[in-house]
Amino acid sequence: MGKNKEFTGNVISDKMHKTIVVHVTQLKKHPKYGRIVKKNIKFKVHDEKNIAKIGDLVRIEETRPLSKDKHFRLTEIIKKAGAAAIELKDEPI
Repeated sequence: MGKNKEFTGNVISDKMHKTIVVHVTQLKKHPKYGRIVKKNIKFKVHDEKNIAKIGDLVRIEETRPLSKDKHFRLTEIIKKAGAAAIELKDEPI
């Protein structure tokens, strides 16, 4: 049997229960013209423990179909997203 496909991408949505949406960008050489072509794909990924958040860099792996759209599972979180929120301090005038 062949090895399962693995991709690395960014989490763009975590609003579903135990499911995240991962955006993957692939660079491939066109078979006829030889030009590098960028392809963007979104995958629905199974996240059993709900640990991935928006902005995280994750590695995903192909698995058996888990639902109509989910065919991948979360393998690891490579890099957590930084603190996106900035605190505003109230200063007296």
